[in-house]
Amino acid sequence: MIILYKNIHMNILILGSGGREHALSWKVAQSPLLSNLFVAPGNAGTAHVGTNIDLSVSDFEGIVNFCTKNEVDIVVVGPEVPLVEGIHDFFDENEKTKNIHVIGPKKMGAQLEGSKKFSKEFMQRHQIPTAKYQAFTPQTLSQGLEFLETLSPPFVLKADGLAAGKGVVISTTLEEAKRELTEMLANSKFGAASQEVVIEEYLDGIELSVFVLTDGKSYKVLPTAKDYKRIGEGDKGLNTGGMGAVSPVPFADTAFLQKVEERIIAPSIEGLKKDNIEFVGFLFIGLMKVGNDPYVIEYNVRMGDPETEVVIPRIDSDLVEVFQAVGNKSLDTIDLKVSDKSVCTVMAVSGGYPESYEKSKEIIGLETITDSIPFHAGTTSKDGNVLTNGGRVIAMSSFGATKKEALEKSYASLTKIKFDKMYYRTDIGFDLE
Repeated sequence: MIILYKNIHMNILILGSGGREHALSWKVAQSPLLSNLFVAPGNAGTAHVGTNIDLSVSDFEGIVNFCTKNEVDIVVVGPEVPLVEGIHDFFDENEKTKNIHVIGPKKMGAQLEGSKKFSKEFMQRHQIPTAKYQAFTPQTLSQGLEFLETLSPPFVLKADGLAAGKGVVISTTLEEAKRELTEMLANSKFGAASQEVVIEEYLDGIELSVFVLTDGKSYKVLPTAKDYKRIGEGDKGLNTGGMGAVSPVPFADTAFLQKVEERIIAPSIEGLKKDNIEFVGFLFIGLMKVGNDPYVIEYNVRMGDPETEVVIPRIDSDLVEVFQAVGNKSLDTIDLKVSDKSVCTVMAVSGGYPESYEKSKEIIGLETITDSIPFHAGTTSKDGNVLTNGGRVIAMSSFGATKKEALEKSYASLTKIKFDKMYYRTDIGFDLE
């Protein structure tokens, strides 16, 4: 379908600085509808496909002023923090920017990620399958300790607020769970994020992620993905922001995905409408497949990272055209085309991550990569050199006819780059054989 837009040369601003934002920028830059692409603050990778702007994602005044001055048409919000802080509301309430399309929900919708308790209540209200739970505060710590005694191990404890993906603790013994709950509530282990803690029953199954893009009325289901969060081989060790991802997910067959759409996606979108929550943008649904049934572990209100680095490359449609349709609430007119190829990504990280690590290490060999797309996650440029600037540094993504072929390409490409104390897992996809 050819859609003629009044303004077919659009200026787009992407907010964020990670691998997710580089993948989105890489795809947006391919559109013939694009005029100028800005990324704030961006990284050394985004600088090759757009113009980096030195603005914090939480500097709403600065972002609005930039958008006004540079006639920005669409703002794509990468990370969760500005969404939870209300950037979409801020744009809508400003006379100068209310006509700019913001891809990302308003503050109320962002509570699906901003508050674990809010999201669990939402699921309960709309009969969306999830684990049984109760929420506790420092004042009800003793009841929380008693509630733990009614559950069987392992025990799942979740900080209610945003904790940069690290606010979930799974304890294998009752003693450990009680100690962790006390740390979170009485000793503020996760700061303000753990002023309230959700205790859940443990779901035994295999995880995957489903992504939905909605204009508030209709929705499109994006490719599935599975990420690997632990630092060590075999998914052992400390939790990280994600060490790799694969798409599609082999065990998510047509019958299973139909259950996901009927039991989870459709009721979630309808639930938002029933609750009068205006939700525009990405809805990430973290799922657990228990037997052959899907349960929601969590919602995020933006694309995941590193899942974006495998999901976005599989979208064959023009992403700018898709975003324009989201803004115009005409997403139902778009035929979303998805590649049937596999895409896998493997994350190269700084030595010591996810605990303390050093930055400013020179990355060598990026220009030699031909069979993969090196998405920059934590990089910066200085004097013509690319340096490390975060714990997760490069997400090496590759296409393949199969998952195996895609992974082989990513691993071959990783041998061509190096930086001091570089580390990556060699077993991404190990549980999907």
